[in-house]
Amino acid sequence: MTKTILITGAGSGFGEAAAIGMAKAGHTIIATAQISPQVAALRNKVAEFGLDNVRVEKLDLTDSYDMAFIQTLDVDVLWNNAGYGESGPVSEIPLDLFRRNYEINVFKPLELTQGFIRRWVAEGRHAKVVFTSSMGGLFTPAGWGTYVSTKHALESMAEAIAQEVAPFGIKVQTINPGAYLTGYNETMADTAFRWLDDARNFTKRNELRATFDALLASPQGHLDPQEMIDRMIEIVPADTGKVRNVCPQFVEDMLKDAQAAAWTAQI
Repeated sequence: MTKTILITGAGSGFGEAAAIGMAKAGHTIIATAQISPQVAALRNKVAEFGLDNVRVEKLDLTDSYDMAFIQTLDVDVLWNNAGYGESGPVSEIPLDLFRRNYEINVFKPLELTQGFIRRWVAEGRHAKVVFTSSMGGLFTPAGWGTYVSTKHALESMAEAIAQEVAPFGIKVQTINPGAYLTGYNETMADTAFRWLDDARNFTKRNELRATFDALLASPQGHLDPQEMIDRMIEIVPADTGKVRNVCPQFVEDMLKDAQAAAWTAQI
């Protein structure tokens, strides 16, 4: 059965590729992007593919007019995919950056989700919400704590919403990608260096850069994103499936081991 699917953060990366893939599979796609150049570029790409079942709209989650307009649209699936990440030590990160990461990754997706849920419940409509979480929603590596803590919050939020809306026929899923090479992690790794100062911070720039470079250079740090894109194309429209969807399998296995180890960890 084909669906009408609204995707946030479809101007690049996973969102853009999965939007095109789901449209090719016959679904009606409302692909949103944060800024006008992304909107124009995606409209051109859609036209080149001859996809008349894709509608591209601007959605800046911090723009109240964008948010109000998007919530007038009629959809079967809301895929909260937009987000960004701040890197660096949580013990030193400026609090305004910490708050902003939560605003974009947690509060704004919740605001959007609440609006659609209210409509669906009022209409008696069976629908679905999907959140793009992360492997970092299930463990916390040093240096990435701000971003992954927003994903921990999403995991908890999704679990609560799923229980609350199940009686109304509304389903909730998360997608938890590993470290795929989309440019997202590489860009996020740079964010700390706009505020870290060796004269003021005990976290030293060269040491943090070496840590990030080692992780991103490892085979596990730059996986082929097509694997995750293919899984997203399957997961997002589906009526059945797992609540939590970690990919690839070796990351799921690692996360399970890390969660088990937390029960015996000592200070």
